[in-house]
Amino acid sequence: MVLKEFEQNGEKLLPTRDFFLRLVKFALLSLALVLFSLGIGVLGYMTLEGMGPIDAFLNAAMLMGGMGPVNILATDGGKIFAGLYAMYCGFVLLVSVAVFVTPIFHRVLHHFHLEGRTP
Repeated sequence: MVLKEFEQNGEKLLPTRDFFLRLVKFALLSLALVLFSLGIGVLGYMTLEGMGPIDAFLNAAMLMGGMGPVNILATDGGKIFAGLYAMYCGFVLLVSVAVFVTPIFHRVLHHFHLEGRTP
């Protein structure tokens, strides 16, 4: 479980170097989620719209970035996929940002909790 990664109530604040290593680990996890989702988009466009890898990547990346598809979609399956993929990408954006900021948020809360303790 990921929560075991974090220092518990009453433990000292993690040293800065270890905190940055934790932050890198969570950033890589967030990046993996984004790349996995981009792969789903590329495969969907290649399969349902018959696009080449470059056009499929462009359309998937533009949808993930919130810009919308570049090419006009020709099939009903491709249009349905694009709509569902766009909604999925909005969710992935929220989750990936939450994963990335979790160590920062935890550190700030843990710092204030330790600050309020009397020795």
